[in-house]
Amino acid sequence: MIVDGNGVPLAVKTTPANVLDGQEAIFLLDAIPAVAGRRGRPRRRPESYLGDRGYGWQENIDATRARKVKPLLARPKDGTHGSGLGVFRVVVEHVMSWFNQSRRLRLCYERTAEMLQGFHDLAASLLVFRRLQEVLK
Repeated sequence: MIVDGNGVPLAVKTTPANVLDGQEAIFLLDAIPAVAGRRGRPRRRPESYLGDRGYGWQENIDATRARKVKPLLARPKDGTHGSGLGVFRVVVEHVMSWFNQSRRLRLCYERTAEMLQGFHDLAASLLVFRRLQEVLK
């Protein structure tokens, strides 16, 4: 899942349990929809891409730079304690807990992966709708 700094989910993808998160990182970066704004070509990608040690592969860093996005991905073998991303990671953890409030998403008992992905997309759209309601109040 990719979220913006305010906790709005931008892209969601469900994968089997044996797939590493870092393998889907660039796919999710490419899946972010265009955002309407000023005149001209809409901005499709964020300015920077933050991720913990599970995303900091050299292939992901190179692919992120190729898309003209600043990679702030922690390296897996970095010996320093804490990458400084824990401050920002709390936003993703909050969104993941909001997803877990959806009863159908707590346990995976769907017959097909497409059905599970559909429920995740529905939960993401409900989170965006709630965020819009808060902003418009």
